[in-house]
Amino acid sequence: MEHLTLESFKEKVFDFDKNQEWKFEGNLPCIIDFYADWCGPCKMVAPILEELSKEYDGKVNIYKVDTEAEQELAGAFGIRSIPSMLFCPVEGQPQMAQGALPKNALVQAIDDVLLNHQKAE
Repeated sequence: MEHLTLESFKEKVFDFDKNQEWKFEGNLPCIIDFYADWCGPCKMVAPILEELSKEYDGKVNIYKVDTEAEQELAGAFGIRSIPSMLFCPVEGQPQMAQGALPKNALVQAIDDVLLNHQKAE
């Protein structure tokens, strides 16, 4: 799983300096996990996301953003509680989920939010 910095986030997800409206830069839908090292629930979610990144390899990218190191990025998305996860479909608006979600809820969100466009085709 890749850790994103402000620069790599702008390249792979959304360049909010250039665009006011949401414009997804990636080729694959993605989940961005906003976390911090001191956050207990974040540590519970980490291995689940690791599993999902393998299970959905080639279909969904999973990125991590350390809110301590990337405060500007966390601020741009108004992250107030962690873990927060941003689900970014290739088309359409991203959706934010807060809290340590169990694996079945994450799978549901991936299937509904991220892969629904591909199923419809």
